[in-house]
Amino acid sequence: MNADTRRPTFLLVHGGWHGAWCWDALRAALDADGWRSHAIDLPSANPPAHRPDSAQPVAMLDDADAIRDSLGRIDGPVVVIAHSYGGVPTTQAIADAANVVQAVYLAAFQLDVGESVFTFLKKPAPDDGTDHAPPYEDAARRILFDDVPEADAARAVARLRPQSVRSLTQKVTTAGWRTVPSSYIVCDHDQALPPSRQRELATRADAVHRLPSSHSPFLSMPRQLATLLGQIATSTLPAP
Repeated sequence: MNADTRRPTFLLVHGGWHGAWCWDALRAALDADGWRSHAIDLPSANPPAHRPDSAQPVAMLDDADAIRDSLGRIDGPVVVIAHSYGGVPTTQAIADAANVVQAVYLAAFQLDVGESVFTFLKKPAPDDGTDHAPPYEDAARRILFDDVPEADAARAVARLRPQSVRSLTQKVTTAGWRTVPSSYIVCDHDQALPPSRQRELATRADAVHRLPSSHSPFLSMPRQLATLLGQIATSTLPAP
């Protein structure tokens, strides 16, 4: 279906261990509804493992730079959809992005200044000397993709990559959701980020929605998610 150019474009920001590939089914559903979308690969979970000018692994601020770069290449208004860890660099990036009209946190870390993933969770950062955190290993199927069809879940697990530890420990320095309208989608059956913690984060958003899904509704219920995102994005349009 041809997209309506008056509508905002979606920029899809994946979570830890994932890549732009995880949005494919959702993008197809959005396209069928006439929405344009772009998906980004965050450097913290994708090559290169290190910044070209540094021996240090990439971190959250590098992901934020990648999001800003993507936003700068999109004409017109943008609704950013951030999943899980992706909420952290999105929060950092949208503060000075003039074309962002809404940020949607999908079971995501809507953090405030001075917080990181690990400070919010009150967990120590892993320190095994590799600078990367592996995915959930044998538990990934259950924790990330519990309600995803078996074949789709197996393909997704096979595509997970180690995540830069520094991306999970680097703290937010500017909270874009304080100036950009935001919505939060709570995933009621999530086993990765408990719904109780999501509801805590959602108090920072302007609107709260719910889906009866586990952590990855873009794979388990892309049609329902596309419909909800369309409703949220439509609310950003000026009144006729």
